[in-house]
Amino acid sequence: MKTTHLSHPLLQQPEGKTLEFKRDLSSPRNALKTLVAFANSAGGRLVIGVDDARQPVGVSDPLDEEERLCNLIADSIAPRLVPNVELMGMGEHTLLVVEVFPSSARPHYLTSQGPEQGVYLRLGSSNRQAGPDWIAEVRRAAAGQVFDEQALPELGLDDLDLEAMARWFGPGRPLDEKGLQTLKLLRTEQGRRVPTQGAVLLFGKEREQHFPDAWVQCGRFRGTNKVDIFDQQEIHAHLPDAVTAIELFLKKHAFKTARFGAMRREDVWSIPLTMLREAIVNALVHSDYAQRGTPMRVAFFDDRIDIESPGLLLPGMTIEDMRSGVSRIRNPVIARVFRELHLIEQRGSGIHRIFAEAAAQGLPEPRITELPTGLQLRIYLAQAHPLGSLVLPPVPLSAQEGMPLSRLESRLESKLAAKVLLLLRNAETGKAALAQSLGHRSVSGELHKQVRRLLEQGLIAMTLPGKPQSRLQRYCLTEQALALLAHIEAQK
Repeated sequence: MKTTHLSHPLLQQPEGKTLEFKRDLSSPRNALKTLVAFANSAGGRLVIGVDDARQPVGVSDPLDEEERLCNLIADSIAPRLVPNVELMGMGEHTLLVVEVFPSSARPHYLTSQGPEQGVYLRLGSSNRQAGPDWIAEVRRAAAGQVFDEQALPELGLDDLDLEAMARWFGPGRPLDEKGLQTLKLLRTEQGRRVPTQGAVLLFGKEREQHFPDAWVQCGRFRGTNKVDIFDQQEIHAHLPDAVTAIELFLKKHAFKTARFGAMRREDVWSIPLTMLREAIVNALVHSDYAQRGTPMRVAFFDDRIDIESPGLLLPGMTIEDMRSGVSRIRNPVIARVFRELHLIEQRGSGIHRIFAEAAAQGLPEPRITELPTGLQLRIYLAQAHPLGSLVLPPVPLSAQEGMPLSRLESRLESKLAAKVLLLLRNAETGKAALAQSLGHRSVSGELHKQVRRLLEQGLIAMTLPGKPQSRLQRYCLTEQALALLAHIEAQK
């Protein structure tokens, strides 16, 4: 009978980002891919001489295999990789252990495939070929360049939304050229001050002309998979405004209940908004905006909310590092502006606080997963949240969270228009339902007029724009309306 060695600490560890087992070197190419992937990611150990059942079988002629492997590494990997190779005795067997450290010479590649096709990364317990975006990011880092600090020399100050910047920074922060240069929103190129990529990502008037995937896709799905979508929204707002817009989308599909303490009433949301806000801000700050083809995604399911941000972990980082509060900022310009705007508190604390908050609320532990295109943070809900399972009374206009009706009425020059916006803040609604919520017996001419006026102002939109007279027609808030509500709410 074979003696088990699963009690050895090394064999008890699961394969993953920094550990892989192989039976032998009969397929050295796969072993070399793993070593390249370790060097380009967070380091790791390759253990040779262990079978699929996690039993040590050893290597034949250990000294010869060690020399053979060292020669393969020297001949097959560039730039030169010098791992730590040692023999480990385990009972009557000898294992070959190769330890690779995160390399400052990355990207490493298999010379047989070349520097564009031969670069591999470690994603979970598998090796993935690196794309050109990741290779470019690593080369920028090696040259001491930061993506969002780089200039866009073809643009000027007029390409930034100065009104939105003034709204967010307020009167206490000077937004002259010197102040913007201090924030690295402007830099000098060939004798003129031009916006940085971070400035355009944050406040660019035509951001998506330069970064076509710098937007957010939100969806509410029925059930626990993406088969049946109930509601969706694309958010193209400035990054600071996107925080509020995403929160409002999530709130639209959540509900509040009243909890009474000794002295006051407290409204409690059915989703953990504090954690979700941290997750949203973290994703916006750390997304890889140089990556093409993948926007940020927020998916609301019956049992959880998934937030996916484009961009793999930066080299040397692991999920365990993130959970413990270790942080490396991919976009320092965006991060600094978010700190200035009090959207984040301090570097590296967001993910750590999310896990701590989940534990404090008794929620299942959040899950971070590396995807082929980026990272997914999964936040579980305290209880199932199926669509259609709850019939709740509409939230009274007077109880709308943090939204002074009079201030909105003044901006819109109509109390009825203000009420319509606040009702649509809760959910997409048709005219008949609006009239009922307003306490009207029928849809009045004034309601028709204000809905038409809000459409013309771009504050609301039809859910069925091709069928304006459809009985199924409903209305929803636009990003312009969400920004207006966020601005008024910030003034309370």
